[in-house]
Amino acid sequence: MSFVNPVNKSFCLEQICASNYQKLFKLIPNLLSVQDRATGLAALHAALHLKVIDKTPYTMTVELSHCFNVNWDEYLEPAVIIRIYLDAQLAEVLSDHARLSVSRVFQNPGLSTDIMDYKWRLNYFLQKWLDHCLKKNYQFSVKPSKADVLV
Repeated sequence: MSFVNPVNKSFCLEQICASNYQKLFKLIPNLLSVQDRATGLAALHAALHLKVIDKTPYTMTVELSHCFNVNWDEYLEPAVIIRIYLDAQLAEVLSDHARLSVSRVFQNPGLSTDIMDYKWRLNYFLQKWLDHCLKKNYQFSVKPSKADVLV
């Protein structure tokens, strides 16, 4: 499998994070109104699950994953953790099911080239996966939060 390796990775990483932000909001138009969870469905495809991990006035951290039923158990993959910077309009992958967060992999901040390569791979994957999801025309419905159910 070929590996995309841009020369100016820092600039390209910023561009890909901006593109991923736009694609997330195209895939999930009501993303800001999601309080807890949302589900995306597309005919003949595994469901997409969105879980809000953290929400502040300027950022939102979510987990986005396909949900597969394996032996009557739900199996979530790729379980991508995404930090969304609402003010800067950027979406950055923090980790996925197969890779740990950057801060856990690289303890030495002097390894900036390795850190940039690692971040590039995570965010490039998200870009391609979001393109795939958009082509499948997933439609999201917001699940009511626990507080809404109790009312």
